[in-house]
Amino acid sequence: MNQTYPSKPERKKNNPLIEIIFNIIVPSVILMKLSGPEYLGTVMGLIVALAFPVGYAIYDFIKVKSLNFISLLGFLSTFLTGGIALFELDVQWLAIKEAAIPATISLIVLMSGFFGKPLLAKLLLNSLLFKLDEIYDALAQKGKTEKFKQQINFANLILALTFIFSAVMNYLLAKWIVTSAPGTVEFNEQLGEMTFLSYPVIAIPSTLMMFGIFFYVVKVITKHTDLSFDEMLKTN
Repeated sequence: MNQTYPSKPERKKNNPLIEIIFNIIVPSVILMKLSGPEYLGTVMGLIVALAFPVGYAIYDFIKVKSLNFISLLGFLSTFLTGGIALFELDVQWLAIKEAAIPATISLIVLMSGFFGKPLLAKLLLNSLLFKLDEIYDALAQKGKTEKFKQQINFANLILALTFIFSAVMNYLLAKWIVTSAPGTVEFNEQLGEMTFLSYPVIAIPSTLMMFGIFFYVVKVITKHTDLSFDEMLKTN
């Protein structure tokens, strides 16, 4: 048996709807509708809005007893946003922050491919989803292991490009929407609008790109192993 990329068991996945509610919908509504002086006020409105994604990240950590990379990034992003707003830094820093996190992820993905351990393999080639032993044995028998590695590295590069896309779109969205000074009602409202729009403008296209990468990987496996999708998929 010749395993190309070892994988670790996946933790139980979170409910995407709950994540959207706590990280996007509720904070956006609070910032846009409840941060005026007649309700929570600018500072308290911001704190309450940011408390939801922070609280969710802490809850997720307690629930799974391990650090979720996505929750960690969300926590860091929220913390930096709160710092920019509460310390009333130049609004330019918000756009830089919005672009910096996906850009950093893109760099990590690129470096993982450079060192021969593409992050894409760890994300998609896992033993809960695929019959890895059969896939790697078939690759070795047909002499396609190196070709398979090359194409996984190519897919890893495309994954990095999706995060570059997110970085650019995050920056442009922040520059376009958030123009008011931090510490004002207008800033909170614009921050809420940006958070709300980030889902259809950035998250959905990025998710579609990820699905495209997944189907590409499946096609590569099928091509080099002659296994059908049902044959490579782990069903129990």
